[in-house]
Amino acid sequence: MSLSDTGQGRGEGADSRKEVSENRQLVSELARIVQHPTDPEPLPTSRALVVVEPAELVPVATDLALRPAPTLPGVVDLETERADAYARAARAANTHRAYSADWVIFTTWCAERGESPLPASAELVRRFVAWEADRGRSPATIERRVAAIGHFHRAENLVTPTARPDAGRLRETMAGIRNSRGGKKTRKRAADAAILEEMLGAFPGDGLRALRDRAVLAIGMAAALRRSELVALTVDDIELVPEGLRVIIGRSKTDQGQQGAEVAVLEGSRLRPKAHVLAWMAAAGHDSGRLFRRLTRGDELTDDAMSDRAVARLVQAAARKVGLDVRQFAGHSLRAGFLTESAARGATIFKMQEVSRHKSVQILSEYVRSAEQFKDHAGSGFL
Repeated sequence: MSLSDTGQGRGEGADSRKEVSENRQLVSELARIVQHPTDPEPLPTSRALVVVEPAELVPVATDLALRPAPTLPGVVDLETERADAYARAARAANTHRAYSADWVIFTTWCAERGESPLPASAELVRRFVAWEADRGRSPATIERRVAAIGHFHRAENLVTPTARPDAGRLRETMAGIRNSRGGKKTRKRAADAAILEEMLGAFPGDGLRALRDRAVLAIGMAAALRRSELVALTVDDIELVPEGLRVIIGRSKTDQGQQGAEVAVLEGSRLRPKAHVLAWMAAAGHDSGRLFRRLTRGDELTDDAMSDRAVARLVQAAARKVGLDVRQFAGHSLRAGFLTESAARGATIFKMQEVSRHKSVQILSEYVRSAEQFKDHAGSGFL
């Protein structure tokens, strides 16, 4: 080996040691950067750098993780609020109102007896439903009360009374209430074509209120709309087509997922739903927002949507004007009117379903059976 070779070897060794030293300094600097500024002592990283001669950086996995950064102030509250809003959207507004009213009744009943409503035992609810039945409440109303109690228990992450191991007697009591109160279902009278034609005539004139009320009655019946669907309509939900109207239903009782639906409404020559809607829109002059707005006592247009309860009052007011029993009519009379009239005129269940959007044909079949009771009657040849 020559002197030059020996000197070159010493030089390479010195350079290597220098590079190792620099790499160690780099590792220390990286560790300092990774260290969280608020931590009093160094944190282990999830990926460590180990210096291996000759100055090769090799990543080595460890089982330790970086400490998570602190949550920003207010973020948890905001996210919780949004989650609660989505949870409320799982049910229709009418359901929330009904459940809230049912809960007030139950908690008041508990307070009068010194009982705790949360959590409620199955036996406590059993006594409550018996009390409700003795007051003359219908089985459907009592079942909704029980559902409301369960809803508020789930909201507090508590076991519902009906899911408790001792809920058997509660279920038996509910079955007994249904059996003892059984009988023909009471339904509001349908506003069929003849009745609706009279109702439309009960609001004459070109005033803003008359135009709105006629449009509500006509489109409510022609599209077989529920009250909540009727007042939720926006101007953009109405599409004009040569045959009449195409109505977009954004959300309904049986469409909580908001997939939406389209309902075809014929122009008509008798009830003329398209003409009534266009007349209202032209007079109101609003090109966006809710279609049917609340009016002041002076018949001035507001930005507030018409309420679903106002629809029920309108139908009853129309019934009163034409001399019908107000107690037999409600907002549902419009929807029932379409189904009753279409069944009487021989429409098939499936064509009726296109408009009513019922998930099951069972309810529709009841309308058809009612309309066909006297058609091709078994006793027509000898009675």
